[in-house]
Amino acid sequence: MRAMVEQHHELGLRKAAVLNAVVEEYVRSGEPVGSETIAESSGLGVSSATIRNEMAALEELGYLTHPHTSAGRIPTDLGYRHYVDTQPHGARLRNADRRAIAGYFAEAILDLEEVLKGSVQLLSRLTQYAGLAVPPGAAEEQIVRLELIDMGPTVMILAVGQHGRVDKRVIDRPEAVDVEVLRSIEDRLQSLRGLTYVEAQASLLKLAAEASTSDHDLLLHVAETLRTATQGEGAAHMVVGGVSNLTDEAQSWRRQTLRRLVETLEREQEMLQVLQDVTADREDVWVTIGAEHPTTGEWEASIVTAPFKAGDATLGTIGVVGPTRMDYLSAMASVRAVAKRLSEIATEHEA
Repeated sequence: MRAMVEQHHELGLRKAAVLNAVVEEYVRSGEPVGSETIAESSGLGVSSATIRNEMAALEELGYLTHPHTSAGRIPTDLGYRHYVDTQPHGARLRNADRRAIAGYFAEAILDLEEVLKGSVQLLSRLTQYAGLAVPPGAAEEQIVRLELIDMGPTVMILAVGQHGRVDKRVIDRPEAVDVEVLRSIEDRLQSLRGLTYVEAQASLLKLAAEASTSDHDLLLHVAETLRTATQGEGAAHMVVGGVSNLTDEAQSWRRQTLRRLVETLEREQEMLQVLQDVTADREDVWVTIGAEHPTTGEWEASIVTAPFKAGDATLGTIGVVGPTRMDYLSAMASVRAVAKRLSEIATEHEA
């Protein structure tokens, strides 16, 4: 980043204004941008010849490039980075987007996983890119509820974490478990409240080893529910939505590049690694552009992410992925607003 900041200072006010105008016009039109277009639309008050010279200088510095078939220019990854880093912090959210976010969270339920799924879809609708999120991991989350719900021939095991995580499992009712046994086991489960998922699982295995035959199997089922949350399908994973939006942006990508991106989104662990790389120790909205990461460089894509928290503790990540020809200011404003609302919900749930 330091090298990029130093390069930012090489640009005078006019070069920076021309670069910003090229970025915004290219994002809007998807077509290489000529000096005449900038002269007519940017309000810079200089001739197209002057702008043409500035654009040539920006190309020399690595901020612009041009397809060999066109006289117009398009931004490079460095050009997008300069644009993103020099915009005012906290771009305004469009009124329609603000209303959509407020409306969704007014209706949101308390299950954080379900809220995240809806948030990802919301972001994909607002930005027209693919939304993605990494939910909180269960291993170190404290259990606030651990219950057995009598459903006649079946029993529902319900675990609720301190940040709103909900894990449910329905099992066939063991033959030896009547209403009294069920109530007795549930009373014993209350001693596990306040333990983490991992700690509670260990305690349940110990209880099962010492339990009567009628209690043993059901306690093992509860332990398995917690194990699945921390090591199985409920362990570290991603929520993805709106991938079809990427195919709508096909003009921004070569076909093979788009295919690689979509395939990676389907390979959860690989995508998780990319997100961990680009979000490590970030406290606010962060933008990763093209070749700034090997994988996004391969995709010719950008990722906009933000952490969501409960108090000061970071729980997970929410964001979008799309082409480098992205409406960065709108995407950043939407991601920031959704992350803020997620943080509010998680903090309220913890209180």
